[in-house]
Amino acid sequence: MTDRLEIVRRSYHAFNQQDFDTALTHAHPEIEYVRVSGLGSLVGPDAWRAFMQPDAFADLVVTPIDIEVSGDMVFVRQRAQARGAGSGIEMDVISFNVWTFDEDDLVIRVQTFLPREEAEARRVAGLAG
Repeated sequence: MTDRLEIVRRSYHAFNQQDFDTALTHAHPEIEYVRVSGLGSLVGPDAWRAFMQPDAFADLVVTPIDIEVSGDMVFVRQRAQARGAGSGIEMDVISFNVWTFDEDDLVIRVQTFLPREEAEARRVAGLAG
């Protein structure tokens, strides 16, 4: 079994370097990225890669703060720091991702949660107390 914690760390590092192909190295062919606030899901590495491409933000860095592994799930508390491409407005937000791995250690699903949804993110990751 591949170290899921290391896969997640490498994916964040690659994303922050805008090396999106490497960020998706362990993506399942039918990976689902579930966006916040009912924005719907993106399915497949190509859809998620297109979403990663810089557009609204001139600069975007997402840093994992805490990572916890729970079976086939990985819970990440992350900090996103960005600057708007057109507006120059700066953003600094804490949010949560839950990564789900399949039996081949491919990422089959990533779901993002807003700051106020930490308890739900922890429940989905199997970490609710």
